[in-house]
Amino acid sequence: MTSKSEIIQYVPFMSFVHPSFWHTLTEVKLEVDKLNETVKQINGRFTYREDIGTVFEVDGTSFNKSPDLEQLYQNVTGTIMNKNTIEEFKNTDKAALLNSVGEAMWTNIKTKIWITKPSVLSNFIVISFADLKKFHYYYWFAYPAPSQPTVYLKEPSSSITTHFNNKQLENLAQAYKSFDLLQKNFFIILKENDDIALRTLAEVLDPKLPVQNELCVDLSNAYFVFADPSNTSNPGWPMRLFLAALLEHCPFLTKNDIKVIGLRCHVNGAVDRSLVFTVTAPENVQATESAGWVGWERNDRGNFGPKLANMSASMDPIKLAEESSDLNIKLMKWRLVPDIDVEVMKTTRCLLLGAGTLGCHVARDLLAWGFRHITFVDNGKVSYSNPTRQVLYTHADCAEGRPKAQAAADNLRLILPTVKSEGFALHIPMPGHPVGESLRPEAEAGVARLRELIASHDAVFLLLDTREARWLPTLIAAHYGKIVINAALGFDSYLVMRHGAPSAAAAPNAPATANAYLPGAALGCYFCNDVTAPGNSLKDRTLDQQCTVTRPGVAAIAGALAVEILVGLLQHPLRIHAPALCNLSEDTQNIPADLQGVLGPIPHSIRGFLHSYQSVAPTCAKFKQCIACSDTVIDKYRKEGVEFVFKVLNSGSYLEEVTGLSELQLTAEMTDILTFSDEDDDED
Repeated sequence: MTSKSEIIQYVPFMSFVHPSFWHTLTEVKLEVDKLNETVKQINGRFTYREDIGTVFEVDGTSFNKSPDLEQLYQNVTGTIMNKNTIEEFKNTDKAALLNSVGEAMWTNIKTKIWITKPSVLSNFIVISFADLKKFHYYYWFAYPAPSQPTVYLKEPSSSITTHFNNKQLENLAQAYKSFDLLQKNFFIILKENDDIALRTLAEVLDPKLPVQNELCVDLSNAYFVFADPSNTSNPGWPMRLFLAALLEHCPFLTKNDIKVIGLRCHVNGAVDRSLVFTVTAPENVQATESAGWVGWERNDRGNFGPKLANMSASMDPIKLAEESSDLNIKLMKWRLVPDIDVEVMKTTRCLLLGAGTLGCHVARDLLAWGFRHITFVDNGKVSYSNPTRQVLYTHADCAEGRPKAQAAADNLRLILPTVKSEGFALHIPMPGHPVGESLRPEAEAGVARLRELIASHDAVFLLLDTREARWLPTLIAAHYGKIVINAALGFDSYLVMRHGAPSAAAAPNAPATANAYLPGAALGCYFCNDVTAPGNSLKDRTLDQQCTVTRPGVAAIAGALAVEILVGLLQHPLRIHAPALCNLSEDTQNIPADLQGVLGPIPHSIRGFLHSYQSVAPTCAKFKQCIACSDTVIDKYRKEGVEFVFKVLNSGSYLEEVTGLSELQLTAEMTDILTFSDEDDDED
């Protein structure tokens, strides 16, 4: 030990208590413990986070008998003592409690169980008082560790990259991924020539020996490793008890330099942020038994004292449901996608045209993504064949013959009471379905209502049964420049696509890369690949042809993809103008940043085939003679309004005449005739 050596400063944990933890504690207190002050086993966890440091988490699942095993997270078993009164909470001898827990831990450690079961080296205790009238929760966390032995840093901590080359680091990252989850918190790395090997403690240390005076490995090539939650140059709290146990089992290590790795594994699996600590301990090291125990957490003011969680606002069941429903998205932002805009989903108003199998799946996925404004349009009623496939309906809805749109909206509020959801029973006029004079007032009202709904929403989902039912919403949405997501099903196939932006609206800040993409204004709509106007697809159809007969999984897949495309657009800086790559492949690493959003590149369309479990993502350009989104049709609609709509409804050929498709078809026919004539002449 040199004169420059300094005592190691460990970075303590900071507790982070999810609201769900207090909700579960309240249930346990009211339904199970009541007036009993039992000591309960709970689970906590930690991981390395570069941005926020040594956070120790507990949540509603902490009361489960066994913790959920999750990659990169280290689970810790602890106890909670919930007191009945604030006086009992205040008067508990905190020092005596910590020492008693620590002594019990040390007795267990001396049995050498930690060598085969390293998790016993970590522990925590929580003492709490729950004021259930006010929903105030007083609590204090402790992470027991012995104050001895005193260990010194022989030299400042260094990056793991100075001890291992790139190949070794890659091997370490891969080996750590597949390493036994129960051994990941404490283990040993051996450097073997140009390679490395991960070893459990039991492979190097002998649990049968009361004291081990030598190791079966070369100490100069051995690194003792612990999962380090610290993001500073100092090691995290778990190293403290690890060294105490190690020196107690191998006292000869006081004569050697001990190399310890604080393994800091990033979410992508990289370990290059890890640090190596070269430590020494004096030969006359003080025994742990003769020392006291430390570990009580400091409060928000930096003092040793309890914390208060005021949950009076969020413990209301409805408010709790709202907060908890957003937890996954908040964790996504916190852990994986820090640039994601959580609020945009809450304010985006979604209109679902069709409340059948697709509509139900889309609505549920919208809820999961945090959307809170969802409107249904459907003219049908819930039938007995619906609930098994259409997940928003129940048997009671069938028995009452409830309108689908209203039932879907009501049942969505049963899932999340704070969602703003409405349902409208509305028939959408369709080309090829003529409207007589007696029905014209009703049809005009339907067109006006559909126009109002599309105008007042930000995104429109076309989830209708027939092709022709999609024409009028496509036209009106193009007129208003709305985001349109289309989903259509076959027996074992599906199509999900986003409609392009109106061509008249220029995209701001368009990407510079050429020949690799189509800008949003150049993307086609559902009808851009058609060369005929939509007609009456229900005419002369039998029952099996009138119903959409699909494999049950197709709607769920298509509905999920439809929602994911909308979310991708909302997270893209260009929104509806987001470009679509002409050749979207699995290799997204080489795609220029200006062609991607926060969640990656956004396809124009996705065609899936369940029989082969494959999908493709074609990008199709806008057709200048499209019968729904072309400038000609939109201009005609803007000038003539509802009169133009009724001309289309009552004439199967009017759209083809307006867009020039009739002339195009005639030209194609003449080309065929001339081709045949030329061939005949050649034969003669």
